[in-house]
Amino acid sequence: MSDLAQPHSVGMTHKQKASPMKERIQKLLARANYGSRRASEQIILEGRVTVNGKRATLGDQADPEVDDVRVDGERLRLNRFKLRYFAFNKPKNVLSTNEAPPGDERPTVRSLLPVDGHYFTIGRLDAESEGLIVMTNDGDIAHKLTHPSFQHTKTYKVTVYGHPSEEALRQWQEGVWIDGKRTAPCLVRVMEKSPQMTTLRVIMTEGRKRQIRQIASQLGYPVNRLVRTHIGQLALGTLARGEWVELTEEDVSAMLMPSPEFKAFKRALRRRRFSRSPQETAAKENAAAPQVAATPQRPKRKLPLRPSSRPQHSGGRNRPDSPKRRSPSKRPGR
Repeated sequence: MSDLAQPHSVGMTHKQKASPMKERIQKLLARANYGSRRASEQIILEGRVTVNGKRATLGDQADPEVDDVRVDGERLRLNRFKLRYFAFNKPKNVLSTNEAPPGDERPTVRSLLPVDGHYFTIGRLDAESEGLIVMTNDGDIAHKLTHPSFQHTKTYKVTVYGHPSEEALRQWQEGVWIDGKRTAPCLVRVMEKSPQMTTLRVIMTEGRKRQIRQIASQLGYPVNRLVRTHIGQLALGTLARGEWVELTEEDVSAMLMPSPEFKAFKRALRRRRFSRSPQETAAKENAAAPQVAATPQRPKRKLPLRPSSRPQHSGGRNRPDSPKRRSPSKRPGR
């Protein structure tokens, strides 16, 4: 794995390659540092983007080498700036956002990075957590490393109170229900134990808000300390707390490679699932799913009987108001 050595100032120039295929406009805007893909979609919705003189809409595609793509009348230039990547060892009580909320005087990771320009944060951490965060002006790489559909791995060193049982670790690995949705499978291994605590290595591909802390508390083992050690195969290494380093091309490549340990875990998990019978799988799913209380049904309202306007008589055919049955007419036979 690629470790971060002592801080240095070696950057890399992104080499653009001509692609015969067109790309979505919002992806091109993100690559040109106009903001995230969501922010780029808003720029398109505002009517500020044109392709070959025509107003662009969401879903449109273009080839920047051939098409004339403009934002606010200015030609889109993907190679107008150098793509840069910085690793930062976030200490506690430092916010992962670019700007602190009003009234919050805690520093942000962006305020501690002494470079100009707009930068995306890869791998946000809550204020109480520590460890590896990457900041870049490469919107395309930021999207690939943050969207859960790409299945990129992040590794954490998690110290919890108590000693998790084998059953608790199995539940954590196979998925726990949070806010009505089950978490994706993740690898959980015991690293060391002390009389009061246990240190775990957790490798996961999704990152809901405070997910590790919620799972640990739900299983009965609250988190004492949480440190991210890897993004992909890029390791925190010897980078001191509060320091940053500009990444090399080799570091960026390592960051894009998933953990080999997690890949082996996914294969083993898939084999275990295939070896179960359908009945066993259904039983496990039903046992793991949260039990939702049945909604009480309202009793059916009985409508009052409406009195009939006709007079009541005990007889059937002998009622005075009932018409006499007419016998079928007999036709003479032929």
